[in-house]
Amino acid sequence: MHFELKHTDPHSRARAGLIHTDHGMIETPIFMPVGTQGTVKGVHQQELRDDVEAQIILGNTFHLYLRPGLEVFKGAGGLHRFMGWERPVLTDSGGYQVYSLAKSRKITEEGVRFQSHHDGSYHFFSPERAIDIQRIIGADIIMAFDECTPYPCDYAYAKRSMHMTHRWLKRCITQMDVTEPEYGYSQALFPIVQGSVYPDLRKESAEFIASQNAAGNAIGGLSVGEPDEDMYSMTDLVCSILPADRPRYLMGVGTPVNILEGIALGVDIFDCVMPSRNARHGMLFTSEGTINIKNRKWSMDFSPLDANGMTYVDQVYTKAYLHHLVKAKENLAIQIATIHNLAFYLALVKEARRRILDGTFRTWKDGQVKKLGRRI
Repeated sequence: MHFELKHTDPHSRARAGLIHTDHGMIETPIFMPVGTQGTVKGVHQQELRDDVEAQIILGNTFHLYLRPGLEVFKGAGGLHRFMGWERPVLTDSGGYQVYSLAKSRKITEEGVRFQSHHDGSYHFFSPERAIDIQRIIGADIIMAFDECTPYPCDYAYAKRSMHMTHRWLKRCITQMDVTEPEYGYSQALFPIVQGSVYPDLRKESAEFIASQNAAGNAIGGLSVGEPDEDMYSMTDLVCSILPADRPRYLMGVGTPVNILEGIALGVDIFDCVMPSRNARHGMLFTSEGTINIKNRKWSMDFSPLDANGMTYVDQVYTKAYLHHLVKAKENLAIQIATIHNLAFYLALVKEARRRILDGTFRTWKDGQVKKLGRRI
């Protein structure tokens, strides 16, 4: 994998680039739909390709390890073949589960013991094991094992956790060096900057991560409950340190406004469950703001889901029809809403890229932020 920086906006840190992988090229900035268990809920792979226009998707290492399990991936020849997806895939390392499964895990220097939410069985992830598992799953981009700290998090804990994440990274790098890809194509390791919302820790972590000379770098431990202002200030600080010739991935972010502000700060890659999860609850992201399609006011609105939308679901289906499907609890409601939301996110970053290249990003972004943050 390698990154090709094409252009930087003169009025911000926004960048347009290309990530080259063995499963294809990714135009940045880019948003990754989350396919936790080898599927983006409610969407066929063909729709991901043709309607959403996803260039890369994310899989969850911990969940895929538990089910279907590593033997299945070995038998299938990796996640791409197993799920019928020929484009790039990124897998997280399980580090987010260190945060989200706090009540059923135990952290030591050696690694983390998790308890399965399926059957109560115990499983141990070390940095080495996390790399081995991701080798077998077969993603193009794999993440270093880290601890995602909660918010709020006291300074002493954040500092200890950050240094442990750094030690774990060295072990991940060593394991990458002594192992080979399973399926004949290359895999790139991204380390993760931590440090909670403390500027000195974020600076120290970013400098350490930058010194490792990885193919790309990630910013973790944000979008876990902290105010947006803290997320932006930490991202700004970290992006000023991470190397400009490598892609930067802000993990788990976020709303359309968060993404536009992140792009302006120099981030290239985003992922979030929000567009698909919110779709399942009737929340639509549109070019004019956010819609709760369950509200009665949409029951007689026969306008398209989004007049500016580019997919067939935006133009063929009306707000009244989707309102009806949601109230009737029809499965098609989830499918239409999910395709719409994901396509909107991908169209947003595509337009951001176009604006970066033609020099109008900053003005356009400022106008979009005012619209996209409102509820209609």
